[in-house]
Amino acid sequence: MKVFKFGGASVNSAPAVRNMADIVRRHLGNSTLIVVVSAMGKTTNMLEQLVPGVHPAAEHPALMQKVKDYHYTIIHDLFPDAGHPVYAAAGDLFAQLEQQSAQAPTDYNFDYSQTVCFGELISTTIVSHYLNSIGLDNRWVDIRTIIRTDNQYREGIVDFAATQRNTDGSPLLSGTPLVVTQGFIAGSADGHTSTLGREGSDYSASILSYCLGAESMTIWKDVPGFLNADPKYFPDTVKIEQIPYNEAIELAYYGASVIHPKTVKPIQNKNIQLHIKSFLDPDAPGSVIGPFSTIQPLTPLYIFKNNQTLLSILPKDFSFIAEDNLQTIFAALAELNIRVNLMQNTALSFSLCIDDNPMLLTRLRDRLQKQFRLRYNQGLQLITIRYYTQDIIDRIVGTRTILLQQRTRTTTQLIIQ
Repeated sequence: MKVFKFGGASVNSAPAVRNMADIVRRHLGNSTLIVVVSAMGKTTNMLEQLVPGVHPAAEHPALMQKVKDYHYTIIHDLFPDAGHPVYAAAGDLFAQLEQQSAQAPTDYNFDYSQTVCFGELISTTIVSHYLNSIGLDNRWVDIRTIIRTDNQYREGIVDFAATQRNTDGSPLLSGTPLVVTQGFIAGSADGHTSTLGREGSDYSASILSYCLGAESMTIWKDVPGFLNADPKYFPDTVKIEQIPYNEAIELAYYGASVIHPKTVKPIQNKNIQLHIKSFLDPDAPGSVIGPFSTIQPLTPLYIFKNNQTLLSILPKDFSFIAEDNLQTIFAALAELNIRVNLMQNTALSFSLCIDDNPMLLTRLRDRLQKQFRLRYNQGLQLITIRYYTQDIIDRIVGTRTILLQQRTRTTTQLIIQ
């Protein structure tokens, strides 16, 4: 059994879906192939605007029409016959999405997951119907009946024991040798939809690989493999041929966009190799993450995270930032499910770098400002350099101002304007 994951870029148009189908056809063999698919293109970004409370309800019809137009353009190209069942299936999902986006706002994390999940439900419906139409018989599986999380909803924590029970004897293991299912989404303990965090489709594939004891897992990207830097910033990138599990975990934690931070650990626990290959050049060797002793080749690695906020928290009285203060701060972060990208503690302040989400930042300030003084800068960039030298740092930073910097023997992180 193998697990393939196709991200949004690999299914962002009708030609892309056809290319993805060709890759699937070429790799179908005697064993089962589980195909995990993300939302098409930038659909999740559009759906985030439809979460109740993010925009006035009066703006929703125009936002909803953009989502429909994008998907129907792909559907019309793939299915010229207007009577094809995919039209009714997609129409039903769009109707459910419209109903969901019209709900009164409740909890943001809950509303978020109930809304954005339609990206994956729609994309896999289209992909599954298309594969069937070209003779690649497949079974569409609602992953929310398999992967179980707690009730955090957004970035839900996976209950691996429950997920393993749901996997055993599930439709994933019966019927046709080809299964199509969703990434990113799951089912919460109370029976609602949860999500696994942005770009969480990689993690979905890893969870299934672990529970199914897969032979291997492959992520299909628009890059030739695991690169030492984002090609948008560096014209001369280096492809990493092999990456040890622990090295990949470190790089994902720091924000390497090629894999989700939680992806590697489950497959490491079962010694399953993870291949990163290009859907633009499927025959190229790509990169592999596995039980290696060293990264090959050894070269500096650069990770850039934009749209960052640096928040400094200071006591209002004459006290220090001690354990009880930190407990209050981390409780608020946990309650709001805010991931910290970097933190630094001094006697009189606690600074943290987080993704810039205005709604969550406002709620965090509301919880902390009674007890603390808050200062923050927005629109920043977090740069992580692994295997750095001072010359590399100087070249990357240039004349820009460093607001905060941390170093270890192998890694430096800088927050810059």
